[in-house]
Order: sequence, then C-alpha cells, then structure tokens
Amino acid sequence: MQVQHLKTQDLLAIGLMTFALFLGAGNLIFPPAMGLDAGTSLTSAMSGFLVTAVGLPAFTIIVLGRIGSTKNLTKALPKWLATTFWILLFTAIGPAFGMPRAVTVAYEMGLKPFFKADHLVAFSIVFSALTLLLAFKPGNLVNYIGKIMTPALILLLAGLGLAAFISPLGVPAAPYGDYQHSPVTSGLIQGYMTMDAIAAVGFGWVIIQAIKAKGIVSQKGIASVSFKVAMIYFILMGSCYIAMGYVGATSTTIATHGMNGSVILTRYVAGEFGIYGQWILAAIIIMACLTTTVGLTNACAEYYQQTFKASFGLTATIIVVLTGIIANFGLEDILKVSLPAILVLCPVAIALVFASLTASTIHVSTLTHTSVLVTAMAFGTVDAVSILGKMPADLNQFFNDTLPLYQAHASWLLPTLLILFVTTIMARLPMVARKFNVVDYRLDSAAKHQ
Repeated sequence: MQVQHLKTQDLLAIGLMTFALFLGAGNLIFPPAMGLDAGTSLTSAMSGFLVTAVGLPAFTIIVLGRIGSTKNLTKALPKWLATTFWILLFTAIGPAFGMPRAVTVAYEMGLKPFFKADHLVAFSIVFSALTLLLAFKPGNLVNYIGKIMTPALILLLAGLGLAAFISPLGVPAAPYGDYQHSPVTSGLIQGYMTMDAIAAVGFGWVIIQAIKAKGIVSQKGIASVSFKVAMIYFILMGSCYIAMGYVGATSTTIATHGMNGSVILTRYVAGEFGIYGQWILAAIIIMACLTTTVGLTNACAEYYQQTFKASFGLTATIIVVLTGIIANFGLEDILKVSLPAILVLCPVAIALVFASLTASTIHVSTLTHTSVLVTAMAFGTVDAVSILGKMPADLNQFFNDTLPLYQAHASWLLPTLLILFVTTIMARLPMVARKFNVVDYRLDSAAKHQ
C-alpha cells in the first residue's frame, strides 16, 4: 500500500503545534539554571541534556506513530491494568499536577510581578476559561496553536535568544558542582528529570488525532508523518533549550549558582530589554503555559471520550474546573502531593514505549508488557523515594552499591531492558505463546484495529 503524504503547510502546522504543546514554563526556566552551573562546559552538558530532554519525547512520538494509536501502547496489558495506567497518567499530567502547575507558573511569572495584591483566584478563573474556550473544538487545535499561537511564541523566543547571542550580559564561568567532572552525565540526568517523556505519551493522543484529521489514516502514513513531526519538534525544542542554556551561561554578572531559573530569566530579560522586558517575558510564559493546558485538556478529554464514550465537552469542562480549583492550593502543595506519582509513572511510560517498539515488528505476549510494567514500577519507586530524599541511609548505600544507574535516578532502566529481552524471547516459545495471550502489533495488523 502506498504511503500517504501530508501537505507541507499541514505538516509544519502539526509540528509547530507539537512544539507548543511541550513548551511549558518549566522548559523555559530549567535550562538557564543548568547553563549557569555548566558554564564553559555548556556544550558537553547540553549534548547530554538534549538526548534525554528532547530525544526521549521525540522517540516516544515516533514509536506511537509506528503502532498507529496511543491506546496500542497498552494493548497487550490486561484491560484493568491498561485502564488504570491511563487514568493515573492523565490524572497526573492533567488536573492533578501538570495543568495546575502551568496555571500557577503562568501567574507567578506572567502576572504577579505587576501587582502587589494576590490575584491568583481571578487569574486562574480567566486562564481556565480561556483554556476551555480554545479546547472546546478539538478539530481546530492545529489552527489555534500550530498556525497562530506558536509562530508568535517562536518570534518572542527568537528575540530573546538573538539578544543573548548578540549582546550577552556576561561570559561563561568555570563549571560548578557535578558539571566540573561529568558535564555530559549531569546533562543526561537533568534532561531526564524534565519528564517530558511522560507528557509525550499523553500528547500522543492529540498528535495522532491531528494527523488523522488531515486525512492520513493508513498505518504507514501515520508512522511517516509522526517521524517528521518528531523531527520538527526536536529541532525547535532543541534550539529553544540551547538558547535558554546560553542565557544562563552568560548570566554570570546578574546571577549566582543555585539561583532559580525563573529568577535568572527575569533578570536577563530586564537587563536586555529594560522596562519592556517583563512584558515580553510575561507574554512568553503565559502563551507557553496556555498552549500546554489546552493540549492537556484535549488529551485527557479525548481519552475519556474514546474509552468510556464520555461527552468531550463535559469531560473537558470538569478537567478545567478541577484545574482551576487545585491551582489555588499553590505550587508547593501541588508538587508535594503529585510529584511521587509522576516520578513513578515516568519510567513506567518509557518502559511501555520500549516494549511497544519491539512489539511493532513481532508478536508479543501479555507477559512481556506486564513484566516490563511491573519491573519499571518497582525500580521506579526506588528512584522516586531517592529523588524525594526519603530513602533511609542504609538502604541508600545498599542501592548505591548494587543498582547500576541508581545515582542517575535511572536504576529502573537496565532491569527493565533485561526483562524486555528475556520475555520477548520467551513469548516466541510455543509453550509460552499458548499460555499467554499473544498480541500482534505489526504494522499491517495494527492498522486493522483502528
């Protein structure tokens, strides 16, 4: 069957939409802090950072395109386990954590600097209402974000990036902390900690739906377009990270090590653009957070619509209302409650992506996906406890001595890959194939299940 192709302008619009969906405030304020600490080792640190911060999400988009439907990611799991995973994921990246965080960050950096009184309640109501308005017609998402909001966002970011390269406020200093000895490894760890890979799984619903809405319905066509979209995202997001990292590295005259990225960015913009700098930064932050909340609302609502036949409008409204309410608890409380779940779900999501990549070319049993999920969840929990600083000293030393990549907060990776390899081989044995349900994810077969 001939591979379907997309018009260049439509492909670019979906690629721009994808970039905007991922570009939240965290993506803007995280790299400056890394750049400041990396200093003259920024190139090495950034090379590692790009692998995990941009490479993993791009890889996820490509795999989702190969299997043709985001739901196929959990197709080999028992139904109850697959449903539980998706509900937890969309709850975490949606109204429980991802969306409220975007609202509070948009307020803290976009509006609060201009007022002495606290206007979070009013801001969250207006911001949530605008999110719902843009999300209510999912078919227009590409037009809203890909063709209108993203170009404006890119222009603002380009202005900031060019200013940093043309007239930097300082020069990179010597590396600080871990960047003195292992800048690449430190960059890899910091990139992984952005946890955009889990967002890629959620946004996959929106991206693939946008591709299908343009008439690309064949499995090979979806796979081809998804790859191109992932490359557009990789180039744009990579360029953004490099620019923001350079902003941090050249902030030596206005910032000190350990300073929050938002403070660095605020001071840098003020230094480059004077009194208008705050307005430029506010526009960038609010627009970036708005595109993220719109995309997450669509992803969550589409899941419940496709899985439980729920009304898209009603589901989207509930999600946005919950987001507005939870946002008013404040960023710190949101992080305390939701971060542990995010830290565990991230390795589980990446593990399922690895398993699905294998499954897209061969027959795979439920044994493979279930074993990979359980392994990633178990070791991911260990990593989460360590990241949160709750690991007892004795256990911390034991895991540090026995678990590879424990210090990199990725002790789940090697055990998960080992289980994936072993169970994939086992799934091809007749005895195992008879005992466990075998799911065919091969390209032609996957297309039949759309």
